Amino acid sequence: MNLKQLIDAFKNLDKIGEGVYRSIFTKKEVELVAEERMKICNSCQLLDNQGDKCFAPGTQPCCSDCGCSLHFKTRSLSSECPQGKWSALMTEEQEEKLNL
Repeated sequence: MNLKQLIDAFKNLDKIGEGVYRSIFTKKEVELVAEERMKICNSCQLLDNQGDKCFAPGTQPCCSDCGCSLHFKTRSLSSECPQGKWSALMTEEQEEKLNL
């Protein structure tokens, strides 16, 4: 892991938590979004299936650019691809209200 990934992880703790929450408390709509996002990630040259670039070991597949576990990141509706291949669908504030 590099310093950029560490800084980004701390900046995005709320988004990481959102992805974990959505992995536990699943909704069909979110799973459909995650499925579509994963299709894009699976064709990306930055996909890390081995986990060498994962911020948290053992959470692969992950993005070798940001180090995020794709299982969680694709379920975070306020997250976006660092390469611009898919966008956030709502703000963090909207996401928080939705979780209430």
